[in-house]
Amino acid sequence: MSEAEHNWKFAQCFGDKNDSDDITEADIISTVEFDHTGDYLATGDKGGRVVLFERNESKKGCEYKFHTEFQSHEPEFDYLKSLEIEEKINKIKWCRRQNAAHFLLSTNDKTIKLWKVFEKSLKMVAEHSHENTNTAPNSLLLPKFTHHDTIIAAVPRKVYANAHAYHINSISVNSDGETYISADDLRINLWNLGVSDQSFNIVDIKPVNMEELTEVITAAEFHPQHCHLLMYSSSKGTIKLSDMREAALCDQNAKVFENTEDATSKSFFSEIISSISDVKFSHDGNHILARDYMTLKIWDIRKESEPVKTINIHDGLRNKFCDLYENDCIFDKFECHWSKDGEMMTGSYNNIFHIYDAKGENDISLQADKSAFKAKRIGSAKNRGLGGGFGGRGKGGIGNGLGKDELDVDNWDFNRKILHASWHPRENSIAVAATNNLFIFSQL
Repeated sequence: MSEAEHNWKFAQCFGDKNDSDDITEADIISTVEFDHTGDYLATGDKGGRVVLFERNESKKGCEYKFHTEFQSHEPEFDYLKSLEIEEKINKIKWCRRQNAAHFLLSTNDKTIKLWKVFEKSLKMVAEHSHENTNTAPNSLLLPKFTHHDTIIAAVPRKVYANAHAYHINSISVNSDGETYISADDLRINLWNLGVSDQSFNIVDIKPVNMEELTEVITAAEFHPQHCHLLMYSSSKGTIKLSDMREAALCDQNAKVFENTEDATSKSFFSEIISSISDVKFSHDGNHILARDYMTLKIWDIRKESEPVKTINIHDGLRNKFCDLYENDCIFDKFECHWSKDGEMMTGSYNNIFHIYDAKGENDISLQADKSAFKAKRIGSAKNRGLGGGFGGRGKGGIGNGLGKDELDVDNWDFNRKILHASWHPRENSIAVAATNNLFIFSQL
């Protein structure tokens, strides 16, 4: 699909735009999240930092400016288990705004924190002298505070610790605005935002004998409207929808969504590529979007037997599983996202990401690439379609904004991958993390 047909444009980029090899591991963005209004955007990185952006109202379109940055997590060491706990931010979730301050949850592998971000007025003692006042020389002068500056402060209001024995992979704030869930490999805990020293274990798939372990939890999310419903996905490729009204322990699932694979087509890699890396409810809560390594599946929550649609993401990699296994890429966890209108997006390699229409038929392939800046600066019409909106056209009948070279898997750089993104809740704008850069694309 050509640029004129899809109208997706590169809008903005934050981060190092230069082609440098000195990017540190700590600078790599590990999560991206818009707030419920879309006026604010948060990123977390492997160095434990959270960076917030706010909408730049002085600019047309969907553009953002730096708001504040703070260190959310520090590296720790578990002396009982002799394990180093990384500071990497796994997930960020915004709480719905109720006053002038922002509240957001951030988590690393073990500890969740609730941050309050607010404007703080700095005041200084004003200097007084008898010369510039009408007071008598012998009268007492009292110091006065005057406004000096306004800063953005971030303080941790709650720390939810010591509740997970395994790495936290998901947090999800409930529609009731009072509770949230956190999920690790084997358990899901329910928290009250106001209580940090107590949580309730609502899902536990840990077997009595760990040698009998056959699956782990990979993602979990609350239903957007019904506060009693939640779903979680597993490494076996199943999605389980649970109702908290049924029992205190949600091990009896209301529904199980599973697409059984043909036994004749199974291989050594089948179990690995069938593991679901991300699940998302649609905005109306009627559909589920699930991403595994090779496909994007759309499920209707009223139909468990099979997905409504299965979209193949990168079929060209099927003959490269051995190489992908050797370099660990086959274990990459790609996210998936819905738009307000039911469109979908997910990432791939070579900094390519895909946008699909509500029916999952039209595929717009865009690339978050630094060379897009060069093409924009020199005004070149020969920029190979990079960035999905610098004059590039689909070639040879390929239905997207990239040329054949960009879509040829033999030319892909597997170190450049789009794992994390977020779709604006009200507009067709997408924030995409590419290594240490944050790209924003908008549809005109």
